[in-house]
Amino acid sequence: MTKISLFSQIISLLPRNSFEELTNKYQSDKSNKGINSWTHLVFMLFCHIGQASSVRDISNGLRSITGNLNHLGLRCAPSKSAISYINQHRNWQLFRDYYNDLLKHFQRQHTFIRSRLNRLRRKIFILDATIIPLCLSVFNWAKFRSQKGAVKLHLMLDYDGCLPVFADLTSGKVHEINIARQAQYPKGSVLVFDLGYIDFKWLHNLDSKSIFFVTRAKDNMDYQIVKDHDTITMDNDYILEDVSIILSNPQSYQNYPGRLRLIKIWDNEMNCEMTFMTNNFFWTAKTVAEIYKERWNIEIFFKSLKQHLRIKTFVGTSSNAVMIQIWTALIAILILTFLKAKAEYQWHLSNLITFVRLNLFVKIDLFSWLNNPFYKKSMPLDYQLSLFSG
Repeated sequence: MTKISLFSQIISLLPRNSFEELTNKYQSDKSNKGINSWTHLVFMLFCHIGQASSVRDISNGLRSITGNLNHLGLRCAPSKSAISYINQHRNWQLFRDYYNDLLKHFQRQHTFIRSRLNRLRRKIFILDATIIPLCLSVFNWAKFRSQKGAVKLHLMLDYDGCLPVFADLTSGKVHEINIARQAQYPKGSVLVFDLGYIDFKWLHNLDSKSIFFVTRAKDNMDYQIVKDHDTITMDNDYILEDVSIILSNPQSYQNYPGRLRLIKIWDNEMNCEMTFMTNNFFWTAKTVAEIYKERWNIEIFFKSLKQHLRIKTFVGTSSNAVMIQIWTALIAILILTFLKAKAEYQWHLSNLITFVRLNLFVKIDLFSWLNNPFYKKSMPLDYQLSLFSG
């Protein structure tokens, strides 16, 4: 039996050296009101994993475990006013950069693998964005529509492990294609995205850099078929059409003068026809459909982030506080995904997050518990029978 809580053991997995380097880079411990940057990170992780809904919950929750604070690297529990102050004033970029450092640190410690598409050797990245609604009367800096406030979280997931390798937080009004144009993608990689990212000039730029893409085709897209690929010999009865096309609209053709591949399938689960578009002419039609199907992983990621971590309600109202809370949520889900990958027990991420929260300050070995969470020492049969003897 260990003398350190699960939460303390989770915090001990985080590299302090890189965090101290970033603290010095951003000079984030100046005017810190007695709460240094490491303490800030720890109590924000407690906010997410422990489901603390306010600064009062964070302060009281950490004050109630005073005997374990030193195991977390803390000298004292923060007060409510201190939490509010540093969330408003400490540079949020510290936590963004630490997320990137932490991702590299965990990738060196563990090889994240993909659940499907193992025959495809290329790196696969999934792009999407999600709206995080905010009350405009409280977050008056986050104007989205006339009576609504919001920020937008843009992510690029590495399919190996389904972890964000790129993230950006913008106003809710910023279109996702504007952020996608700014990101850098490895040569030969595969990008998977939905209709919102279709911009033919950008797609042609990807093609010129030998970057493949798989997306949905718009229903109103004008095109001309230049080659009909043979689908009769394929043993996939749900492949309806597989053709090479050029764009008919003059403006679209100017932006993308090359050929594209169009694949139509019948989706039995959705009971509808789906049309995919790609610039790869060597994969089978079935492979293209399977690649796009994996785009659903980013929807699952957004769902886990919103349901199990604190990014729907915020403990601060300034833009800086919101940025800090979202970046620390990404740090929290990165840590939990790492634990899921290392565990021998086949956890679902949602179950793992719940079980960690319920056992946050239980003093048991972290990886023994992760590998065998339901271990129960059985009583000897003779002892059990003696309970019912007279």
